Amino acid sequence: MSYDQWIKRSRSAQRAPGKTTLNGREIKLVYTPEDIDGLDYHNDLGFPGEFPFTRHPYSAGYRGRFWQMRLYSGFGSAEDTNRRWKFLLNTGNNGVSAAFDLPTQLGYDSDHPEVVEEVGRVGVALDSLSDFEVLFGGIPLDKVPATFNINDCGIIILSMIIALAEKTGVNLQSLSGSLANDILLEYLVRGTWRFPIKHSLKLHADVAEFCIKHMPRFYPVNIRGILLHESGATPALEVGISFAAGLRYIDECLKRGITIDDYGPRVSFFFASGQQFFEEAAKYRAARRLWARLIKERYGPRDPGSMVMKFTACFGGHWYQKREPEVNIIRAAYGILGPVLGGTQGMILAGYDEAFAIPTEKTQRLALRTQQVLAEETDAAACADPLGGSYLVESLTNRIESEIVAFLNDLESGGGILKNIESGNLQKKIHDLSYQSRLSEDRGERVIVGVNKYLAETGAGTEKEANLELHRLDPESIDRQLKRLGEVKRTRDGRAVISSLQDLRQAVWQDKNLVPAVVECVKNYATIGEITETLVDLFGEFREPRII
Repeated sequence: MSYDQWIKRSRSAQRAPGKTTLNGREIKLVYTPEDIDGLDYHNDLGFPGEFPFTRHPYSAGYRGRFWQMRLYSGFGSAEDTNRRWKFLLNTGNNGVSAAFDLPTQLGYDSDHPEVVEEVGRVGVALDSLSDFEVLFGGIPLDKVPATFNINDCGIIILSMIIALAEKTGVNLQSLSGSLANDILLEYLVRGTWRFPIKHSLKLHADVAEFCIKHMPRFYPVNIRGILLHESGATPALEVGISFAAGLRYIDECLKRGITIDDYGPRVSFFFASGQQFFEEAAKYRAARRLWARLIKERYGPRDPGSMVMKFTACFGGHWYQKREPEVNIIRAAYGILGPVLGGTQGMILAGYDEAFAIPTEKTQRLALRTQQVLAEETDAAACADPLGGSYLVESLTNRIESEIVAFLNDLESGGGILKNIESGNLQKKIHDLSYQSRLSEDRGERVIVGVNKYLAETGAGTEKEANLELHRLDPESIDRQLKRLGEVKRTRDGRAVISSLQDLRQAVWQDKNLVPAVVECVKNYATIGEITETLVDLFGEFREPRII
């Protein structure tokens, strides 16, 4: 009996209301073998740790170790963030993950008159090596993995890591962690860019080349599909654009003589998940399989590790609501199921007060505990790919993969990712999806419990009604930041700063890898603003296309 025949026989099945995914794809009432007709186990699934890596990147799944639980944190001055990092490490955080404020991400010093109101608000303010030294006070660089979520100024942050390691006698080969260094997606959705695309790609390749040669345990790129997801992209679009960016980065680096087996194992991704955990698990399985096939077919690697898509996941903060914020705890617990069932290597989870402010210690501890309970007290991590073989999940996996392939083909026939960024076509596509997503919420087509359905009579829409103690920016931390920046500028060797910035100009003119020159600037306590302005003077600035 086929699915259609069964439907005709069952009146209750015929009367059942329709269901769709968030992006409008039909979800059938039941899935059968006909939904995965033609699936070849060995070619399409295989075993964990083996091509095409659909089921898990590692043979032992989570039996050897759980995913890395590494919450993202940063605010105020370096002292504030250093204290929070130590709290998180003591709570079970597997390393530190730096959130930078907007001035730092854009390459402005904290004393710049146009950005002073943003200093320390959405991340830690970082102006010079002096701040970096405070940030890592009591946190050994060679013992604690560190991730740095910054793109346009990634080369400067990497240089601070290198300078601090040299100053403290730490061998660069012992450093582990990652740097976002993913500027293409910034042009699409978030906007923390300064340099034109051509020059940003040069900086990306400089960072990747240096890390490949000198920092073998450090990942020089973490492609951030999360930015697309949080902006309303469908699963296929989130993965498709991320893959297009990743392939463009690979091509840029291969021009320098770097091989795919040098670069491939050092690529990682950062995706976000929603609450439809079957679809999210399928997204990750589809992405892992397709990435393996793309790398194999395009570049012919010898190392199987070059084909493995490794990723960190996050239950995105845009799913959290201000009304009845405690319900966000439940949303988060369900939201992290998709990445775990889909085989993530790392997990970031926002505090349930994310809709109001930067998380507090209390809410970040709860976010860690949510992951720890899932790992230690349930059987979600007991075997690799526990959903493998499900008619529903295999059907979703195939469908999402085909949608990603179709998008990549359309993008390539339309001139590739760079042309579509410069024209604004991709930006418009994402903006339109974001608008439609908001409309579906306003119309009640996407149910949000306590917001557009099952509304409480008394509201519970503020932090006071929810009895929340929110994070508040301490004005003293900003004063401390500005004071330290002023002290650095007064006491450093001004001639050495000028000389190192001039050497940076020479390195640009000679088309050298800029990492060594930026490291020298940093060691002389040149600020992130001074280094960025030097590069802006040479490169110019990106101009956002007009979107109609």
